Amino acid sequence: MRDSALTKAAAALVVLVLTGFVAIRSAQPPAARADSAPATDFSAERAFATVRTISTTPHPAGSVANDRVREHLIGALRDLGLSPEVQDTVSVQGAGLSSSVGGTGYARVRNVITVVPGTAPTGRVFLMAHYDSAQIAPGANDDGAGTATILETARALTAGERPRNDVVLVLTDAEEACLCGAKAFVDQHPLARDGGVVLNLEARGSSGPAIMFETTEGNRELVETYARTPYPVGTSFAVEIYRLLPNDTDFTPFRESGRFLGLNTAYIDGAAVYHAPTDRPEAMDRDSLQHHGSNALALVREFGALDLGTIRSSGDATYFPVPGLLIRYPGELVLPLAVLALIVALALAWTVGRRVFAAAPMALIPIVVAPLLAQGLWMALVAIRPEYGGLPIDPYRPMWYRLAVIALSVLVVLVWYALFRRRITPAALTAGGLIWLAILGVVLAVFTPGGAYLATLPALAGSVAALVAARLRAWPALGVQTVGALVPIVILLPTVLMLFPALGMPMAGVGAFLTVLLALALLPMIDLLHPDTIAVRVRKALPSLVATVTVVGCVVTGLAVDTFDDEHPSLTHLMYALDTDDGVAVWLSEESEPQPWTAGHLANEPATVADRFPAFGAELLRTGPATTATLPAPALTLVSESRSGDQRSMRLLLDPQRAARFTTLHVAAATPVTAATIGGRPAEVGIPADGRWGFGFVFHAPPETGVEIELTVRSTGPVTFRVMDGSDDLPTVPDFRPRPPGVGVLGSHSSELVAVARTYTL
Repeated sequence: MRDSALTKAAAALVVLVLTGFVAIRSAQPPAARADSAPATDFSAERAFATVRTISTTPHPAGSVANDRVREHLIGALRDLGLSPEVQDTVSVQGAGLSSSVGGTGYARVRNVITVVPGTAPTGRVFLMAHYDSAQIAPGANDDGAGTATILETARALTAGERPRNDVVLVLTDAEEACLCGAKAFVDQHPLARDGGVVLNLEARGSSGPAIMFETTEGNRELVETYARTPYPVGTSFAVEIYRLLPNDTDFTPFRESGRFLGLNTAYIDGAAVYHAPTDRPEAMDRDSLQHHGSNALALVREFGALDLGTIRSSGDATYFPVPGLLIRYPGELVLPLAVLALIVALALAWTVGRRVFAAAPMALIPIVVAPLLAQGLWMALVAIRPEYGGLPIDPYRPMWYRLAVIALSVLVVLVWYALFRRRITPAALTAGGLIWLAILGVVLAVFTPGGAYLATLPALAGSVAALVAARLRAWPALGVQTVGALVPIVILLPTVLMLFPALGMPMAGVGAFLTVLLALALLPMIDLLHPDTIAVRVRKALPSLVATVTVVGCVVTGLAVDTFDDEHPSLTHLMYALDTDDGVAVWLSEESEPQPWTAGHLANEPATVADRFPAFGAELLRTGPATTATLPAPALTLVSESRSGDQRSMRLLLDPQRAARFTTLHVAAATPVTAATIGGRPAEVGIPADGRWGFGFVFHAPPETGVEIELTVRSTGPVTFRVMDGSDDLPTVPDFRPRPPGVGVLGSHSSELVAVARTYTL
């Protein structure tokens, strides 16, 4: 009997482990292809040559470096026999988009656009990425990867048979500033007037699979097409989560216009380099670039061959990756499947008897405790290594910490199971856990349908397997239980691994929660492996001991390998702001708990600086006194004016007097603004004032001739304005202390900012 139990346990363990490895592989990028790949195929090595060329230095919108990148792109497209154009215009951030801190965002944008003509077009396919970078980042991944993917895709398209439909290549400007390039194309370019299918390429890290994480609504037909790509990695759960978040990409203006259908793809692991100086070409995992490109080229060809006039928004699909394919089914099945899973789980509970009433509440223990402990683990890591608190999403090498969270979750389940197994029985604990999975499935089906499969399908598979296995003996029962266990492994394990980089270690509890769901779905197999089952009582605590050692070992290893150095620096945030009205200068920082280098510049607790510098909004910033620099504030000139009753119409010119990445203007709250035009674009007015300043805007990449402004105010007397501009040359200001080795710059849109402000009364 003992040998039989050992044999069954070993056989089941081998099958489950192998399935786990295969499931993990389904969410990994393919190997990068060499530059010797066929001309009609995508090669990461060929694309990487573009990354190296355009990502040598930061190139935010409006910079000389960005001009060089744009000229390179134009030349590369012309070399392919295409006819690129530059859309040079002013654009405004959409009302539905995340607002700039200092007011509505505007920008002068210069999009690069070209068309690969189709042979018999039924519509247009738009392939899009942004070619500008964050102000301190070379932008190799964000979004040099997307830009290089478009050039390599264009090369492959022109080397082979032309598609049926027109393929429009859109390389946008000023994405990092305000998404203004994409908004300009959607609102102003004639190619966008009739809509089409848009495919956006992004990156929020340096590695990992290229995940299709966002779609337009009614995505069923789009998902069917995406499923035909060579490496489909995407989940409807990600789409549901992203719709709830305030995040935006260039995809947002297209989606909100209502004229486009589309898919948004990004790789997101290795997020410590996001928007940071470390986002260099050598940081890029070329396998991720290959994944981006292989799927992008396949999608362009698939949509390029379809009759686009027949594609309609037809309800959302539920979908998720499994080894070799993308499982999908209509959204109409989500709630019926969830209800069915709950019915079957209740049927299983009925066969167990009264003990299930004790088991069900007990099953909540690991569901609650494991996420809390995971969050506590991260808090402990930050206490041990305070620099982790300054990282935007994840440590540089988070793998060992992620494994620690998974092992910790497994430990919680094992200890819980060992404590209650004899008292409540394995069958009752299994039924109790599956009931909660099924209930969660119903809740998700109602509120976030795209994520319901995570609970519904494991609950359904586990409940059916348990009911059937109860009527079988020995090996047949084991076979049924093993098949039932494969479903949660295939579904939940890749999701856990994708969710960690998506949310980062600061939200480790979410990964722990999904790991517990997986463990609850595997309770029949856990019982099979339990020492009492194989009659090895002297090793009764062995599973829990192994899990404990794994947790400790992973944490210790993580602390040993994830150290800070020049290539992986701790991240700090610092700005300098000068008020030329009275010569007061201050250091500013977003760090809530300043690191030693930053703290050397600061002296005060967090507070708002909106009265002096309204462009920073109501954000709480730490401050410290700084030496006054000799820097000119922007010039504000009254060009002309007219009056009618209590209305005063003013034409103004806002002209930065130094190399500024952006400039801002705010009107005193006491003066209502009734109409405004910024750079020729109408502005939203009537937004309630909050504090000393009212109407305001941020203009990115201002023209050399300045920003033309037309305002109508309800006032017959002088009007007070507050203007500011910003550059990214912090090390040039007086008394700046160079960062020591191993200390770097946080990937923030305000890092290294030098702001100069002045008040005008006109």
